[in-house]
Amino acid sequence: MRAALRFLLLLVASLALVAWGASALFNRQARVWAERDMALRARLAVSAAGPSLRAASQQEARAVLDVLVRDERLMGSALCWRDGRSEAATDRLPARLGCAALPVEAREAGEAGWDHTVAGPAGSTHLTVMPVDDQPQGRLLLLVHDLSFVDRRAGTTRRYTFLAFALVGLLGAAAAAAVARLSWLSWTAQLRKVLLAPFRAAEVPTPRHFQPLLSDVRDLVASLAAEESRTEAGWTPERLRLVLRRQLGGEGILVVANREPYIHEHDGQGGIRVAHPASGLVTALEPVMRACSGTWIAHGSGDADFEVVDARDHVGVPPGRPVYDLRRLRLSEAEEQGYYYGFSNEGLWPLCHVAHTRPEFRSADWEQYQRVNRRFAEAVAEEATSPDPIVLVQDYHFALLPRYLRERLPRATILTFWHIPWPNAERFGICPWERAVLEGLLGSSIVGFHTQAHCNNFMESVDRYLETRLDRERHSVVQGGRETLVRPYPISIEWPSRWADGAPSVAECRVAVRRELGIPDDALLGLGVDRLDYTKGIEERLLAVERLLERSPEYHGRFWFAQAAAPSRAIIPAYRALGERVEALAQRINQRFARPGWSPILLARRHHEPPDVFRMYRAADLCYVSSLHDGMNLVAKEFVAARDDQRGVLVLSRFTGASRELTEALVVNPYDIDSSATALAAALAMPALEQEERMRSMRALVSELNVYRWAGKMLLDATRTRRRERLVTKLSSGGGAR
Repeated sequence: MRAALRFLLLLVASLALVAWGASALFNRQARVWAERDMALRARLAVSAAGPSLRAASQQEARAVLDVLVRDERLMGSALCWRDGRSEAATDRLPARLGCAALPVEAREAGEAGWDHTVAGPAGSTHLTVMPVDDQPQGRLLLLVHDLSFVDRRAGTTRRYTFLAFALVGLLGAAAAAAVARLSWLSWTAQLRKVLLAPFRAAEVPTPRHFQPLLSDVRDLVASLAAEESRTEAGWTPERLRLVLRRQLGGEGILVVANREPYIHEHDGQGGIRVAHPASGLVTALEPVMRACSGTWIAHGSGDADFEVVDARDHVGVPPGRPVYDLRRLRLSEAEEQGYYYGFSNEGLWPLCHVAHTRPEFRSADWEQYQRVNRRFAEAVAEEATSPDPIVLVQDYHFALLPRYLRERLPRATILTFWHIPWPNAERFGICPWERAVLEGLLGSSIVGFHTQAHCNNFMESVDRYLETRLDRERHSVVQGGRETLVRPYPISIEWPSRWADGAPSVAECRVAVRRELGIPDDALLGLGVDRLDYTKGIEERLLAVERLLERSPEYHGRFWFAQAAAPSRAIIPAYRALGERVEALAQRINQRFARPGWSPILLARRHHEPPDVFRMYRAADLCYVSSLHDGMNLVAKEFVAARDDQRGVLVLSRFTGASRELTEALVVNPYDIDSSATALAAALAMPALEQEERMRSMRALVSELNVYRWAGKMLLDATRTRRRERLVTKLSSGGGAR
């Protein structure tokens, strides 16, 4: 009986400790959220009231402040001079929090403003100070928010948490009493060994029936750690490495992509040079691999690729500072023609993009597609160092690979990311092998897309063409007893860009790029950066420039539009025809408007290395992304990342995934040539202050929602899925070792 009482006391104490920890974590998170919300609300208020306050008299300023504090959580507001004088203040503003009480750092607040939380006897208050005037010694707007509601909510949460754990404790006590007479001594001894094992020098073997319990405890600890990590700074390579070290124990990941991150080519002078492919997938994924390590498995497409690999077709990359391995596969000409050019890019690519190019499906291409997918599955199995690796399968080239991998590595955690749009169910049915493609993807543990709309289209396709069970609450598909999660993961770019290190200033780039293009230093420069692909809307882009010049003769001789068009898939007739049409269109526009020293369209049909593209972004006055249909489009985000001068205007197609995030861009319908030309004119005439406001907002978003966050969310979901699958495996095998 005494042993039972000791166990009950230990159980109650443990539950109280867990309840205290959980409530403290929630309270801390709630305060962080509240402070962020207050800061955001304050900045929105300043943005709305700033224009009125700048030109207002003292009485008018007081009226504006009174309107602001109608918000029930605003205690008061004041318009302050930087020397501590108050120009206007509301009645409810406490004197201890007024203009005169502001510290020096608040009075010297720059564009980013100043935030501070003050604890008081009646609850906490949050102070936000933002500049109102453009002058360095201008006035400041002080907003004081009441955070006492957070403290009240915390108290309520603490009470309910303890009540909930008290109920769990009573139920646990009842269960413990029922089994105490049968197994108390052995359970106490084993539990003591398990709990004290981490503190002993020698490892204590864990009984088999305790392993599921330990897995649950580890899952709980990992979840709490992940929740705690959300309060830290934004996602960085260091944070991604730290999270994966905790979650994966240093285990590398396997990435499968058709495109390789580095291409080795002969330079024509007896040497070998390294090139960076023009690929949004590589732009996004390569920084993640540099942060995480592992192995990237890809098609070796460079003419010198296999001259630099070892006996296992591996080469360390990045060149000169290798941090991960690149495994290259040799594809025959027939395999490349059928799998890549045929089924992937003449079939799936036009099928998934609404760009009005007819998809072509051939049985011979399908056979090669299956063959190459099986070859990549074999390569992944060779590279795996454990029976349950985490594999990231990239894009539409490998729709069958997850199923083939599942056959070879049934315990693998497979995360497939589809970088292009997914069509609606009716359009997807055009594919003659629609069931095989869907079943192949459902070999994945998780299937990811850029947007929720693409997830919905995929679910509808599965519902129409396969016999499965759809769980719409969990957004998952269950087939053959295996669940596949379907999730949106909007892709992004690295922040800050590696190309910013050592890059010339914006002013230097403006001068240098204009001289390279042969245009005046004061010329207005528009920019387009794309692969030469019919989904990118390059023809529509040039037609919009033509319409701008028709309507606005004041830009004749002043405005140039540079289009960097990297050749792509030129072996496919549709791409060759596109290149010819773009060339002819540029020549026609130039012939129509050209004058001595000015041809408005500068078309460069060649590959540009990333540092050169970065310089062009910094030099341009506007960047026009006119995709007719795009999963995300990273050019838009790259342009924003390059503009640390807070200038430049992004004109963005509404048919890109990026338009859902970069709402401060000028969003257009590229098919509407007139409205697109109007947007270009608005971009060229946009005042500097508006450019700064828009660009600052977009840069804040891209910096927060960067590629490390994209990868972190996917890999954390993958590790949680793997832990759950491991637990299921243990339970189904009676708790044996994995």
